Amino acid sequence: MVPPEPLIFPPDGNPESLPGGPAVYMIWPKGGEPYLGRTNILRRRLKRLFEKWNLAAQAERIEYWPAPSKLEQWLVSYSLARRHFPDSYSRVLKLPKPPYVKLALHNEFPRTYVTARFSGAKAVFYGPFPTRAAADQFEARALELFQLRRCQDDLRPEPGHPGCIYGEMRMCLRPCQEAVTAGEYASEAGRVREFLSTRGANLLESAAAARDRSSGNLDFEEAQRQHARHGQIESIVKLGGDLARDVTTLHGVAVTPSNEPLHVVLWFLRGGCWLGGRPFSVAPGLAEPLDKRLRGVVEELEMPKPSLPLRQDHLALLAKWYFSSWRDGEWLTIDDWGQVPYRKLVNAISRTASGKSRQMQLELG
Repeated sequence: MVPPEPLIFPPDGNPESLPGGPAVYMIWPKGGEPYLGRTNILRRRLKRLFEKWNLAAQAERIEYWPAPSKLEQWLVSYSLARRHFPDSYSRVLKLPKPPYVKLALHNEFPRTYVTARFSGAKAVFYGPFPTRAAADQFEARALELFQLRRCQDDLRPEPGHPGCIYGEMRMCLRPCQEAVTAGEYASEAGRVREFLSTRGANLLESAAAARDRSSGNLDFEEAQRQHARHGQIESIVKLGGDLARDVTTLHGVAVTPSNEPLHVVLWFLRGGCWLGGRPFSVAPGLAEPLDKRLRGVVEELEMPKPSLPLRQDHLALLAKWYFSSWRDGEWLTIDDWGQVPYRKLVNAISRTASGKSRQMQLELG
């Protein structure tokens, strides 16, 4: 993401002339590093800083970027921090990293664990989750469906290995005791990977098919068991919420207010990576229908190839906005990039534009 061109405010200017809306700003002192900040009321914030720091004498220049939504404030702040503080932007932003459930595939005997750090090319990261407790709960419940190991040891399998309680309860294939081969254990790990990659769709389809087959054979006891299993899988998937999935398949679009009248801003996320903001007009009387113009916008978007650290940063920005109490605008998850739900997107755009219009009426009246 490339930060937009800033507006410049001279230190000897009158802060009363500044706009009063939300913005990102940078104060460049005559010596030392610049100061990066965000505010909901730019005029009030800089008036206080002028009084507290005597900016008229100490600042070389002040740059600011109007940002009408919280998401835009964070995305612009991130772009500026990466540009001006390449070695310390995480410290400058104070951006928390959300937790994920990681399936580590580099080990001969893969296992899952909760982490807030992306590392290792051979891994599946499922998330983000709002809290560590939510990630822990999802991991524990999801492992009830499989016989993957829970231990954290680097296994050296041998028949005399003491094992653990999960093996005794038949909740683990006991690779430590050579109860299965490495290939058989890898097959179980593959089932876990498919579960995470499809958000449980593979197990849901299997349970539904087994339920219908048993019902057709008048084996109602087995049908009831498969029905209960189907409900269990559904409840586990729902624990992750709307966002949690294999991060390489996390697509969506945030619709936020714009400073331009009769406009919104579309922030597309593809493969866990933000593609930048695109202003979108909702003015009546345009030649092309709204949904046709949306299709044109989506068709122009390219699949990004982010590094692990960049994808982690972008998903942290999404989580910061999505899980916050101050979230503004609308979020629409796109389960399949080839089948964007345009009708839902049109409705989200209409609601955001209407909300912005009402807000402007209140401010003026």
